Amino acid sequence: MLKEFKEFAMKGNVVDLAVGVVIGAAFQKIVTSLVEDIIMPCISILIGKIDFSDMVLTVGSASIKYGNFITTIVNFLIISFSIFLVVKYINKLNHPEKLKELNDKFVHSIDKKGRLKKHKKEEAPVAPVEPETKVCPYCLTEIKYKATRCPHCTSELTVGVTANESKPATDSDKDDKTAK
Repeated sequence: MLKEFKEFAMKGNVVDLAVGVVIGAAFQKIVTSLVEDIIMPCISILIGKIDFSDMVLTVGSASIKYGNFITTIVNFLIISFSIFLVVKYINKLNHPEKLKELNDKFVHSIDKKGRLKKHKKEEAPVAPVEPETKVCPYCLTEIKYKATRCPHCTSELTVGVTANESKPATDSDKDDKTAK
């Protein structure tokens, strides 16, 4: 049983957690001192020499120490912002694929003064894709896009024109073609 406990206690995540708790407690003391000894006195000077630790609202026999609450809020904001910055930095280090993806989107060059410049890569223009099929305007059957005659109803069609754009060929159109 002692051996199992030793294996559990020496796992990487348990040791990491213990180190994190100890460092977090020490960091919390530093931030508390920063807030109580430096930031809050500066705020009290700006507001009018108010001692936040003395701010108490007494109702009957109960006392509400809202000055300490304000100090705790400032303390929390500083700690949470510091943790945000650390986590953001660690996430950048832990995701090299995102860095590679960002580097693939940009081209780096050096200007005449020797400074590094970052430019977006030009994206190749995408050619419009031609559809594979269209609908015959006469029999409403799906046919190949480049068909000039419908294989189902044998109607003459315009090449590449869809049902909405196509108009039925008339006898006058046929006469115009033969006259040319």
